[in-house]
Amino acid sequence: MPLLMLQDLPRYECLLRAAEQYPTLNPTASEAFLHLLRTGDMVFAAEAAFLGKHGISQGRFTVLMLLNCCSDVPCTPADLAARAGVTRAAMTGLVDKLEKDGIVTREPDAEDRRSVLVQLTRVGQALLERMLPDYFACVAGIMEPLQPAERKQLVRLLQKLQRGLTSQESTPEAPALTA
Repeated sequence: MPLLMLQDLPRYECLLRAAEQYPTLNPTASEAFLHLLRTGDMVFAAEAAFLGKHGISQGRFTVLMLLNCCSDVPCTPADLAARAGVTRAAMTGLVDKLEKDGIVTREPDAEDRRSVLVQLTRVGQALLERMLPDYFACVAGIMEPLQPAERKQLVRLLQKLQRGLTSQESTPEAPALTA
């Protein structure tokens, strides 16, 4: 589901005119922000379309990738929720569906009887083995317009934005964006 509802982004001249009425509007910041949102929506939609062809949601795919990447470390549903950045309740729903489809199992934790560990089944591993080559080709296709040096620069710039957002979250007087 797209986060940005504008079909056409405002032209820079429109932002300049709006800045006359709203002195806090920085035209270059707004233009960059709107393009970032639009690009994020497009990337999200491209990934969703790819995953949809394989009958899997982005949330379920995230769980599979976390389990695949951390297969040597036992994961509880709480661990997975923290790594995915979702609530424990959301993770429980994702794991329930994956378990119902035979893609993951829940096993009692031998060290803590109150806890369970989530693991990929052979069916889950086979699903990833079938999907990942095409998934990585899809990702490469999305990023293909950028040269390797530009990709590295993009990563640095996005990390810089992420650090800025993290520091804003920790500042009590920072304004929150609301929908």
